[in-house]
Amino acid sequence: EKEPSILQNHSALQGVSLFNVDRSVKGVDQDPPIQNNKMCPKTQREQLLTAETVQLTSNEEQQTQQPKMGLVEKWNGDFEALSKTNQLVLLSVSMFFFFGVHNILQEAIINVPGFEHGVMLGYFEVLAVTICSYCERTCIRKETGRTAPLGAYPLLTACLMTSSGLSNMALNYINFPTKVVFRSCKLVPTMIVATLMNKKVFSSAEYLCAFSVCMGLVMFTTADWQLTPSFNPIGLVLVTTSVFADSILPNAQERIFKSGASRLEVTMFTNFFTLIAMTISTLASGDLIGAVEHALRDDQLLFYIIVYTSISYVAISSYMAIVKRFGGVVAICLTTLRKVMTLVLSFMLFPKEFSWYYVGGAGLVLGGLFAAAMIKQKKRKEMEQQETKPLISGDLERGDDASVSSVQSSSSVRSSSSAHSSSTR
Repeated sequence: EKEPSILQNHSALQGVSLFNVDRSVKGVDQDPPIQNNKMCPKTQREQLLTAETVQLTSNEEQQTQQPKMGLVEKWNGDFEALSKTNQLVLLSVSMFFFFGVHNILQEAIINVPGFEHGVMLGYFEVLAVTICSYCERTCIRKETGRTAPLGAYPLLTACLMTSSGLSNMALNYINFPTKVVFRSCKLVPTMIVATLMNKKVFSSAEYLCAFSVCMGLVMFTTADWQLTPSFNPIGLVLVTTSVFADSILPNAQERIFKSGASRLEVTMFTNFFTLIAMTISTLASGDLIGAVEHALRDDQLLFYIIVYTSISYVAISSYMAIVKRFGGVVAICLTTLRKVMTLVLSFMLFPKEFSWYYVGGAGLVLGGLFAAAMIKQKKRKEMEQQETKPLISGDLERGDDASVSSVQSSSSVRSSSSAHSSSTR
């Protein structure tokens, strides 16, 4: 159709303006009725461009008035509001920092002149976990009472006392890096116990990982025997015994979890009974009184003990949160890196004679443990896929609600039990 003339456009605009004046005088709030007069496309385009310009200008003014806030300023303190990447970064930094300080203080306490009460390091850890787990259970989780019978805790108490006490007593006879490497080798006693008791057969790759760990231990022990004047084979016996006890502990805890007891309940009662037993034993041996008297004479030692005791539970909680939120593979990778960091810091902050046997032994041990953990995770995923495949192809396609609930319940039980066992290690 033909474009309207200039006169028609002028009369149309005049009519609209007169209507607006009349509307403002009468105080009418309703929108004007649709006009039959048509405006030229050029005028419509100009009005649209003007409206868009005004809107963009107002938005820019609002943005300039609001101060720009960074990531930290935008965060309101809620950890759950952060992205998964930021959560992993914060938890990893927390774990590395607190475990690093914990391990540095552990070696610093042992190196204090005249301090020969290595068993007290385990005592301080048990004391910290007992107090903090009680506070978390009662004040945060609001848990009360006890589900598991008292008869289930003597074995846990014996294992935890043996694991914590003997591993720290070994520091009186071997150096700290050797103790760290031996304490990491739970794989070997676990495979031995499973083979003898459960007649379990492992794959060739798992046996190769165990052989790598054993060769690494031999290399590390050889370097320690050659370079450390205070080396005593008794320390190897003590730390090896503690590793065997530590490998039994998760299996014993798993039985209590099946009875319906929570992780905090088992942790609190196990450490509480262990604290009582260690108090009696250290009083009888004189280590408790000797450590307290030494700390009262040495302000530096007292400061080390207070900080060491305070951060023990924080370090453990950081690791447990990583396992719960991001799974075992991420936790295994971070734990391997943390142990490497511990060994490097030990040689840097507490100078000792160096040998490439230390490097080769640590590489074989940590590499074997990492490979074994990854193989275990792969097997676990394959088992889960085999368990769910028949249900997905059959019952779930038919819409069987019972099969859906059974899959969900079994997967939740497996995830909760694995989280419990991983956290208590």
